[in-house]
Amino acid sequence: MTVPDAGQALHLRGIVLPDGEPGELWVAGGVICADPVPGAATACDGGYILPGLVDAHCHIGIGPRGPASLDEAAQQATTDRDAGTLLIRDCGSPIDTRPLQSRDDLPRIIRAGRHLARPKRYIPTIGLELDEPRLLPQAVREQAAAGDGWVKLIGDWIDRSTGDLAPLWPDDVLAEAIAAAHDAGARVTAHVFSADALPGLLDAGIDCIEHGTGLSSATIAKMAAQGTALVPTLINIETFPAIADRAAKYPRYAAHMRALHARVQDAVGAAIEAGISIYAGSDAGGGIRHGRLVDEIVALHSAGLSGAQALAAASWAARDWLGAPGLVPGAPADLLVTRTDPRLDPHTLRHPALLLLRGRVVGTRR
Repeated sequence: MTVPDAGQALHLRGIVLPDGEPGELWVAGGVICADPVPGAATACDGGYILPGLVDAHCHIGIGPRGPASLDEAAQQATTDRDAGTLLIRDCGSPIDTRPLQSRDDLPRIIRAGRHLARPKRYIPTIGLELDEPRLLPQAVREQAAAGDGWVKLIGDWIDRSTGDLAPLWPDDVLAEAIAAAHDAGARVTAHVFSADALPGLLDAGIDCIEHGTGLSSATIAKMAAQGTALVPTLINIETFPAIADRAAKYPRYAAHMRALHARVQDAVGAAIEAGISIYAGSDAGGGIRHGRLVDEIVALHSAGLSGAQALAAASWAARDWLGAPGLVPGAPADLLVTRTDPRLDPHTLRHPALLLLRGRVVGTRR
């Protein structure tokens, strides 16, 4: 692999994924070209060429103590970029990260606006807290206008009056709110740990479930039937025992979190068998450090996705779901090259031989 000059036309030769056939790509002006480009520098001659990785659940702008500064958010995005993530679905942020979208050196960001929650029913200072559930539809309209086609709800959280996880919204309000988002051309996703919040969200036509540790055979069947996606954030769920340890004051909640952790592999495995579309999300921001998407790919493989499926969940399939092109003529040249087949060994993604963002070499080569 050679490192070309900035802005130089490039030529790449290798096994092109997802097709898995030998091929050649040319890059000029930051995009993939339909025809060979005379004088292009060969940046890659061998290896595996694949669309840049996608973190479908990431929080650019949440720090360990709450809202981050814009400079801190930029560093978070840089860390993700250097680990191969070139497209982020920012699944809720307390700060306006639109200035980062104009930076050519940072991953492309699809924003979901602010988390929508109830008072004392989510992490303090992170979400918009609505005093009354009936305010949700209007808040959804506002966040649909402020984001990039996604709205993020908090579906359940600990209710300290009962000492356990509980839904935040009545079913009729959810139906009106999700319909309002769809009318505005936006999709809706929700943070959901427990089983109780899922039926109302699914009946309302939600587009995606985050975490989904409370999935049952009935809710899995409904998700599969109506095409609801799942982003399980398995490396986040590994923190559940530690959360339970800190929640000794609420023994029912602590026991519930441990039980959800214990059954997550079975729940995700059943979702895979049912044919639910599953995408990779690290849940980076706050408790999960940035740059860990490959850990999530490995975890999805361990949960039952084949190597190719786990990679697709963080690359070409995720791009198609989010409306971003892969390695086709006219598409932005956002790609990475690995020395060995990442479908067989996802750990090779930790050390890409080449990383291109908008046709330019970026990141730290190791």
